[in-house]
Formats: sequence, C-alpha cells, structure tokens
Amino acid sequence: MRKASITRVTTETQIKLALTIEGGGRYEVSTGIRFLDHMLELFARHGAFDLKLKATGDLDVDQHHTVEDVGIALGEAFQKALGDKRGIMRAGYFLMPMDETLGLAAIDFSGRAAAVVDTRVKTRLVGDLQSELVYDFFEGFARGARANVHLKTVYGRSNHHKLEALFKAFARALRVACSRDKQLAKMLPSTKGLL
Repeated sequence: MRKASITRVTTETQIKLALTIEGGGRYEVSTGIRFLDHMLELFARHGAFDLKLKATGDLDVDQHHTVEDVGIALGEAFQKALGDKRGIMRAGYFLMPMDETLGLAAIDFSGRAAAVVDTRVKTRLVGDLQSELVYDFFEGFARGARANVHLKTVYGRSNHHKLEALFKAFARALRVACSRDKQLAKMLPSTKGLL
C-alpha cells in the first residue's frame, strides 16, 4: 500500500496529514473552513483515498495561508506516496457532471509544477470559502506534487456545483494517474529516465 504522512509547520499554519492511495474513501478532515472540508471529503471518497487531515491556521488574518498550505501538503503526500513513480499511469483525466455543471480535470505527474485553473466562479464566497483561493489550493498541490494540474468548469450555473464538479473530477483524474499500469509494470513512464 502506498502511504505518506506529512507534517507542515510554519508561522502561519500547522498541518498534519496522512494519505493512503489504495484506500476506501475514508476521511477525517478539519481545516477550520467548512466548505473546504466538504471538498476534501468528497475528494477522498471519489478518489478512493484515505485522508486524515488536521489544519489550523491564521484564519483571523485570512484563509489564504491555510488553503494554499493544505494544497501543498496534499501534493507533497502524493509525491512521497508515489515514490519513484515506476509502473504508474502517470497521467489521468476526467469529465465530471454535477447536475447542470460539467467539470474537467487533467493531471500529469511529470515532475514539473504547473497549474491552470478556470472555475468560472464570480462570487467572492462559496459557502464560507473565499472562491479565489481555489486556484491557490490547486497551484499549491501542483508545486507539492511536482505535477501538471489543469481544471476547468466547462459550463454551469451553481457556484457550489462548479467547485464540487472540479474537486470530484480532480479526485477521479488522480485516481487514474496513480493507478498501476500493467503493461509498463515497473518501468518509469518517461523516456527521460526521470520524473
């Protein structure tokens, strides 16, 4: 089983995270931002990952440090759990319908960090989450995981559905990218010899 534990402590946040890639979609999540908790809970369930996450941060200042640092820690956990990445699919994508909304996610554990995120959310808050910080979460994940992360709301009306569709698509794309490739077996999925 591929697992990782991450402890990230800064002057702004304290994060303890445990991830099991071959999990059962179980979660215990607490960030102090209930909508972010909800997104991470459904992320764990749809990815079939086990996720334990406890984050405390300077929410009296702003949500930014907590949201970004949770993204970084989650990315670092995937990077650590995947090890040398031999025998994984490496890339995955998923289109997720959420009622009237369609979300798209594409992931590549390329060894290079890049994030492109288009939520199409125009309101300042979705639930209690500052919506602009969704980009920071996924950019943080991309840096921590050294991965390409592309997310786009194709269309939709409900801002809640737009973000939910993206987090579900992200989870399912990750599930594919992390899965073992029977054809390549123990080979590195790269012609460079390094990921």
